[in-house]
Amino acid sequence: MAIVSVLLPPIFDHIAFGTIKLMTFQHCRSSGFSSFFWILAILLTASCVSAPNFTPAPVALNVSGITTLTPFQPKLEATVDPYGISLTPQIELTYTPYPTRYVPPEILSTPVELLPQTEISQLNIYNPLTGLPVSDPTFLQHRPMAIKIANSPDYIRPQSGLTLADVVYEYYIEWGDTRFIAVFYSNNPTMVGPVRSGRYFDAHVTRMYHAFLVFKSADQRELSYLQGGDLKDFLVIVGFGGCSPYFTGPYHRDSYNNQFFNSTKWAACAVKKGVDNSKQVLNGGFFTVDAPESPLIAKRVYSLYSVYNYNYWEYDPITHQYFRYQEANDMVKGKPEAYVALSDAQTGLPVTAANVVVLLAPHIFANTYNAHDEVFNIDLLDFGNAYVFRDGVAIPAIWHRVYEDQPLLLTTLEGDPIYLRPGRTVYQVMGVNSTVSQVGEDWRFVFQTP
Repeated sequence: MAIVSVLLPPIFDHIAFGTIKLMTFQHCRSSGFSSFFWILAILLTASCVSAPNFTPAPVALNVSGITTLTPFQPKLEATVDPYGISLTPQIELTYTPYPTRYVPPEILSTPVELLPQTEISQLNIYNPLTGLPVSDPTFLQHRPMAIKIANSPDYIRPQSGLTLADVVYEYYIEWGDTRFIAVFYSNNPTMVGPVRSGRYFDAHVTRMYHAFLVFKSADQRELSYLQGGDLKDFLVIVGFGGCSPYFTGPYHRDSYNNQFFNSTKWAACAVKKGVDNSKQVLNGGFFTVDAPESPLIAKRVYSLYSVYNYNYWEYDPITHQYFRYQEANDMVKGKPEAYVALSDAQTGLPVTAANVVVLLAPHIFANTYNAHDEVFNIDLLDFGNAYVFRDGVAIPAIWHRVYEDQPLLLTTLEGDPIYLRPGRTVYQVMGVNSTVSQVGEDWRFVFQTP
């Protein structure tokens, strides 16, 4: 069995065949703050770990760490919200920027936006988030919706609406759990949820897709942040009766995990509330049905966030889709890994993705109080490492996001844009300290907290 080794960042240096060298990626960056803050830069010592056991059992790999910055800790008397200060974008970029007009059609199956307003109507038959045609261009004449969907406790599964989303992000929240934020643009499901609380990370997704953010309240620190900025007019918080269109689900469970959202009624609510629900100029992606060339085969992609929450995606060459499998039991008291297929209660369909992208991004805390409560701020500005999985292969990548109001740009290690397969893309957000191992056709990512 051939073993491939991958060297992680700040850029991937090489991929050698026969032997693989694995390093944990620890993202290094510095930020400028006002005189009210200290600038800390503490180098962490390197350490070696071994890849955990799973089925099939992996080969133990040596892991060496590289230096990284200690999360920023403000003075106790500081009054400025560190999350309200944007990090300085990378100035010298190594990738090809989005085109100012369009990419020639002979190299793209779907046009890439940033067109003048007068030309946008020519692209309305395509969804810029998926690269797929839509049957009715009026489906896209509104602002997208980013809706928080629970992934724990286990009894809330199957969730409703995941198979109707255009883009989905899954990320670690706290105490071993993950949560989804699903972006809906070309579909308006009648039942999405259960809807759960917001996090700092949700602001990134809301800005990237010019979306409304639908969530069920939040910790006061995070709620104050979301309500105190320019996103305040685009927050759709749980409330019963009238607008907003939340309702109690048909399940015999606690009310906290039984609240759903009817997106078909939101347009009328937006008019009633007087909020801007107009069509947005969204940056298009790079899409093609042509399978990429890559020697890195990827049949299954595992994401182990904790002993309580883990999953994998399995590629089906007939449908060209990755099918989602979720943990069936907690790996405590000697219980082994176990999985069941994840489905959608709204459609009855299995949860699938045309593309699975693993993002490595810094998870930081504003202070020791947030660290104690695991209140993360996931930094999705600037650049970082990623892996793109499509058509049964893996592509080591770099993610770029220079401006807050644009989605991620994925490039190869050489800086060329990566073409996704038309369809739904699911992003598994991992910390920069996370590890990756490959054994045969199986890839395994293990989340590590700061």
